[in-house]
Amino acid sequence: MTFPTARPTLRVRLSTAAFASVMALGVGLAAPALAQLAPQTAMPQTAMPQAATPQAAPQPSVRYDIGYDIFYPVRAQNGMVASEHRLATEIGVAILQRGGNAVDAAVAVGFALAVVLPNAGNVGGGGFMIVHDAKSGKDVAIDFREMAPAKASRDMYLDGQGKVVPDRSLYTHLAVGIPGTVAGLAHAQAKYGTLALADVIAPAIKLAREGYAVTPQLAGLLEVERDHLAKWGATRAVFFKDERPLRAGETLVQADLAASLELIAKDGPKAFYEGPIAERIAAEMSRHGGLVTAEDLKAYKVVEREPVAGTYRGYTVKSMPPPSSGGTHIVQILNMLERYPLKDLGAGSAQGIHLMAEAMKLAYADRSEYLGDPDFTKVPVRGLTSRAYADELAKRIDPDKATPASTIKPGKPAPYESDQTTHFSVADSQGNVVSTTYTLNLNFGSGIVAEGTGILLNNEMDDFSAKPGVPNAFGLIGGDANAIQPYKRPLSSMSPTIVLKDGKPWLITGSPGGSRIITTTLETVIDHIDFDMNPAEAAAVPRVHHQWTPDELRVEKGLSPDTIRLLEQKGHKVAVKPTMGRTQTIQLRGDGLYGYSDPRNPDGAAAGY
Repeated sequence: MTFPTARPTLRVRLSTAAFASVMALGVGLAAPALAQLAPQTAMPQTAMPQAATPQAAPQPSVRYDIGYDIFYPVRAQNGMVASEHRLATEIGVAILQRGGNAVDAAVAVGFALAVVLPNAGNVGGGGFMIVHDAKSGKDVAIDFREMAPAKASRDMYLDGQGKVVPDRSLYTHLAVGIPGTVAGLAHAQAKYGTLALADVIAPAIKLAREGYAVTPQLAGLLEVERDHLAKWGATRAVFFKDERPLRAGETLVQADLAASLELIAKDGPKAFYEGPIAERIAAEMSRHGGLVTAEDLKAYKVVEREPVAGTYRGYTVKSMPPPSSGGTHIVQILNMLERYPLKDLGAGSAQGIHLMAEAMKLAYADRSEYLGDPDFTKVPVRGLTSRAYADELAKRIDPDKATPASTIKPGKPAPYESDQTTHFSVADSQGNVVSTTYTLNLNFGSGIVAEGTGILLNNEMDDFSAKPGVPNAFGLIGGDANAIQPYKRPLSSMSPTIVLKDGKPWLITGSPGGSRIITTTLETVIDHIDFDMNPAEAAAVPRVHHQWTPDELRVEKGLSPDTIRLLEQKGHKVAVKPTMGRTQTIQLRGDGLYGYSDPRNPDGAAAGY
């Protein structure tokens, strides 16, 4: 198996191999200097072969091969932030160093990403947050998902013949749902943070007003999406120069966004939902036939929910409940896989991948039938996540043969009980942790900047089922449970997740990636628990994904031809496609915090202090 090259972390260190090489070369460094160059993490040592005869020269005390880790995460003692942009991560760490807790840092990162990661970070979208409060030991799921406007209707994306109109739910003002990010971040700050909202927004305001250098990654995204972005004058005014998208190295200044953030810092979420920002968003909608009104914005509400919980090999897994499908199906798939010796099969083995793919198919079939907004439809979460139901589903898994998707139908769980997205993870010195995933849906959302605000608006309405049985932008099929209704929240795959060991946070993770979020997060959990990987290694290994339909086993490059051949012999239709997910992971160990930002996004960073 080949691995992508890990980029340098923000903390300077000499790798284990390099340290050993320096020692073996005998460069004559003083002992204190050598000690400073030593790897930060103690590793098992491998014994050297014994001398053939007693007269042989004594073996040197230095061992060349001294560890098993291939990639090394960032290590810190007091606090850690992992996000998809270095500048946002640095802001989060600075908040922790000032005495803020994990929620303070997470809210600061959330607003900062709206400035430096405009393709996904946002104040015009929505998302989910899982908070572990160390003092009480409680975990809470904060739902700030977008909502359909009051005038939304079931068939709003169909033509007169009942067919889905291409792109109407993606790149028009009709695609925009009522944003929830500002309400959600402000709610978390007021209830679980320790600093003033203005204090945690201030760094984002400074970045927006002064600007920052466009990275090659952002420049590439702007070029790819130029047709969608160029349609709107307010969008071109922000992201274009001389009628072409900004290029790498040029400065992106967002004066209107800075002004909007200043209003939020001064007046709180009311500025966004009832004040001048609301007025400008409503005016933008009215000019172009959108449905979101001032009354819709005023009606938006944040909801606190109980996380979905399950156990896996002695660990407790907590993730987002509906209207996210993520937590439910992560637990459901883990329940099926726990009966198999994945550790013995080995990471990246054809047999292990086969079993995971078969479990994924069964879960995604259920997703199409049962998942939706729990305020509008009864979602059988307990049935879907029960051990008994996992036992029934596992009987349908053939260990030697792939089951054709066409023969898989949604199961029957127990009766009801009375991509573009980004993720960031934060841990503080008190034991509080935050796992947050939020989104505009596709890159830059609808591509529409509400005039006078600098705010990119989401195209989250595409996450509803425009027509039952017709795939959305990610190829996901939905049914009546996810049909469009006024003030309903669209189904999501976002899966902010924490794993607890003996009741204490042990892993914080999550990812963007549309329909691949669930499987990416799932594999990260399995890589840590079953294969004892650290966050850097788990981020580096190739990922796999099956979502029932289309009937293909999607894989990243890096799987060996032998493995792919074995999977095809089992009946899988293997397709090597672009990378999946960009995890932001922190592991909490007895000797400190270990974090890593997925190398699939070169702009990301993990840092701590």
